[in-house]
Amino acid sequence: MDKRLLDILCCPVSKTPVRPASRTELEAANRAIGAGTLQTVGGQAVTVRIDEALITVDGKVIYRVEDGIPVMLPEEGIGTLQLGDLPAA
Repeated sequence: MDKRLLDILCCPVSKTPVRPASRTELEAANRAIGAGTLQTVGGQAVTVRIDEALITVDGKVIYRVEDGIPVMLPEEGIGTLQLGDLPAA
């Protein structure tokens, strides 16, 4: 993802800056998807594997990136509390 774009993107709710999700963070999210336990903030089950995502720098919310486009809609965010102890980046 373009560094200039990352510099201006932030969580639409908290305004916290975002960074690319690490491999270990993506793996944790994808394990939860496989187990059928991951939901968006809006309450929708996440059923599609996440290959690329942004995460707030405080590690609280994940936003998927689809076809190189960040999906920064508040209801599409994925709260990380449901992942338990999220691995460090």
